[in-house]
Amino acid sequence: MPPRRSPVAARSGQREHATLPSGPRTVVSLRGVNRLKAGHVWIYRSDVISATDAGVGAVVSVYDERGRSFGSALYSTSSQIALRMLSDRPVADLAALIRERVRQAITYRQTLVQDTDAYRVVFSEADFLPGLIVDRYNDILSLQILTQAMDRQDVRDALLAELSESFRSSAIAERVEPHIRELEQLPPRVSALLMGDKANTIFSMNGVRFHFDVREGQKTGAFLDQRENYAAAASYAHGEALDVFCYQGSFALHLAKTCRKITAVDSSRPALEVADKNALLNQHEIEWIEANAFDLLKDYSAAGRQYDTIVLDPPAFAKNRQNLDTALRGYKELNLRALKMLRPGGVLVTCSCSYHVSESEFLHVVADAGRDAHKTLRVLERRGQSKDHPVLLNVPESSYLKCLLLSVTN
Repeated sequence: MPPRRSPVAARSGQREHATLPSGPRTVVSLRGVNRLKAGHVWIYRSDVISATDAGVGAVVSVYDERGRSFGSALYSTSSQIALRMLSDRPVADLAALIRERVRQAITYRQTLVQDTDAYRVVFSEADFLPGLIVDRYNDILSLQILTQAMDRQDVRDALLAELSESFRSSAIAERVEPHIRELEQLPPRVSALLMGDKANTIFSMNGVRFHFDVREGQKTGAFLDQRENYAAAASYAHGEALDVFCYQGSFALHLAKTCRKITAVDSSRPALEVADKNALLNQHEIEWIEANAFDLLKDYSAAGRQYDTIVLDPPAFAKNRQNLDTALRGYKELNLRALKMLRPGGVLVTCSCSYHVSESEFLHVVADAGRDAHKTLRVLERRGQSKDHPVLLNVPESSYLKCLLLSVTN
């Protein structure tokens, strides 16, 4: 029986081929083959039996030990994810394929994105462009390159050409993750403008305006994956609100539409300075506090502070499975202290962006916190990342964000 078509092949409408031409080639183990048959697009280095003529960022043919073809993949000489599947057929011109898939990603967003001029344009494997992230902030594009293949000069040139033609943007900037480049054994780079000379702009989400500067912020600049959750939280929020891990104020500024008073907390002074500028831009008065979230919640809880709405949007606590138990304890403590401060009829918006914390584990932790706080919780909504951050069903790593909107009934 021939191998099942990968989601990459199904998406691009490409046919299977019995054999692939000569050139760089890899042979993968039975475990790796079974992973591909299950629809995943990653092969780990431990499942690569051989890699012939496979250089840095090469497009390689993928075979099993019996010589059966499984298509083409992008190869990394250093990452534990050695192969990222690209197609079930030969790829003669990687740069041309990159341009085509960028166009497909842009078209996909045209039917999904509303009420914003800021959204994710390309989401790596979920858009069949492994190792590439592109975000739009009004007239500026911000990108990250995370793999050897996407760092090839021919690919970079094709990417910039396609993005500039498709968006007519004032600027395209690259945000560099030094740690990722080190892991991929790529030469050092600095974050910089790749095209144009405009470094800042103003973008909007759900009618709320924000400052954006390509030289500031985390990752590509802002957390666009929560965009739809910001609006959902605002629809339930009321009264006096506390926004914990507020970063540049996205939840707080959305809650300002429906709450009479908002206090927002973060440990980063630069983030709070941007948040304050965003508040002025939207003509809202918000109390910004620079503090450690755990310490502040402990102090406020001990002091008997009460709120009608609390938002918890912490950074990822579990970077890997080894950190899982510590992460779960952290989520438990945060949610327990927050629940103790919520008035009856209050709303808790609690999030986890840790992929290694499953939705069921997160639900269990929040439920345990509710019992310990002697609070009865009703689920208003269970949400994930915004639609411009698509999820591939057979690639669970593409789904990472959990957002619970809960009503406290006592």
